[in-house]
Amino acid sequence: MNPKVDWFFNKATKWQEEYSELRTLALDCGLTEELKWGCPCYTLQKSNIVLIHGFKDYCALLFMQGALLKDVKGILFQQTENVQSARQIRFANIQEILKSKSTIKAYIKEAIKIDKAGLKVELKKTTEYKIPEEFKNVLDDMPELKTAFQALTPGRQRGYLLYFSAPKQAKTREARVEKYLQQILDGKGLED
Repeated sequence: MNPKVDWFFNKATKWQEEYSELRTLALDCGLTEELKWGCPCYTLQKSNIVLIHGFKDYCALLFMQGALLKDVKGILFQQTENVQSARQIRFANIQEILKSKSTIKAYIKEAIKIDKAGLKVELKKTTEYKIPEEFKNVLDDMPELKTAFQALTPGRQRGYLLYFSAPKQAKTREARVEKYLQQILDGKGLED
């Protein structure tokens, strides 16, 4: 147990008991406990294997390369359609965790084997993402914007493409593009 992570488990939350049990299971598998993204993250030789986090309706064990797990029990969830590699096992109460201890450990051990084998999810390339029409039109009209956009890191480009594509209405997509033009020209990402 890493004392730097204790605060996460000691704070009063709806999931305190569940978090504690998931912590024990991860540590029993020989992983190192670290704090990353404000959550307990369990690593193997600096490689992230699983992370514990909670939401309003459930807490979860997030497998970083979860898309590579066999998921023989059909218990892994993809958080959103845009999440490529991570998968979660979700829990609504401590009983679900206690009933599934051997399964949870088996999934963690499989994730460790995947990491040791050096396997990684083949991520979709930025060029494979659809450019929304509203953004494409502005890129065509403003060569300096196109140059600035292409100079962004692939992750920043994907962030904009996903954000601009999300709304159903063209008017909302256009407003989003307009709002972030200067930020792209300044070489900044969506969250910068």
